[in-house]
Amino acid sequence: MKKEIRLAEIRSEEGEGKKVIEGYAIVFDEETLIGDEERGFYEIISKDALKETNMKDVPLKYNHVDNFLILARTRNGSLSLSVDDNGLKVHAELIDTQNNEDIYKMIQSGLLDKMSFAFTVAKQSWDRSGKTPKRTIESIDRLYDVSVVDVPAYDGTSIYARSLEAMDMELKAMDLADNEKKAKLVKQRIQIKTNK
Repeated sequence: MKKEIRLAEIRSEEGEGKKVIEGYAIVFDEETLIGDEERGFYEIISKDALKETNMKDVPLKYNHVDNFLILARTRNGSLSLSVDDNGLKVHAELIDTQNNEDIYKMIQSGLLDKMSFAFTVAKQSWDRSGKTPKRTIESIDRLYDVSVVDVPAYDGTSIYARSLEAMDMELKAMDLADNEKKAKLVKQRIQIKTNK
């Protein structure tokens, strides 16, 4: 399974001396175009996609960068993740560090207003009846992180390119499986005719 990344919005609020950021890292049943209509695909995340997802220790990061300090984390309670009818809601209380202060101010000013999430897929389905394929993510296996991002994953980043590459490989594998099924049926029909 390849780790993938998707995008959503984030906002900040300050109260009782706390620096809190909130947003939806995942929005259910919202069709999103990954790439473009010629070489991309539409994607929908099902309302049931998070029912069995491993979310034991999820960090809040900046741009999914591993060597940047973690902003918050579920393990210590500074990050909470809750699933509702809209999707996966993120609520983080940032501790008083210079990095967190800078990111918080950038969110307040609107310089940073998007979230992203890194995940692997447990179950999915494809609809290839239209011009542009449609992928429905039915179950997410693991949530690796949620991130505040400055460059959206959909604008040609390396993650975007890998997602399209993964889609190409998956569709080719589906075509191969379809062709193998057809060949098996033809072989069975020939055997039936020769046995008569």
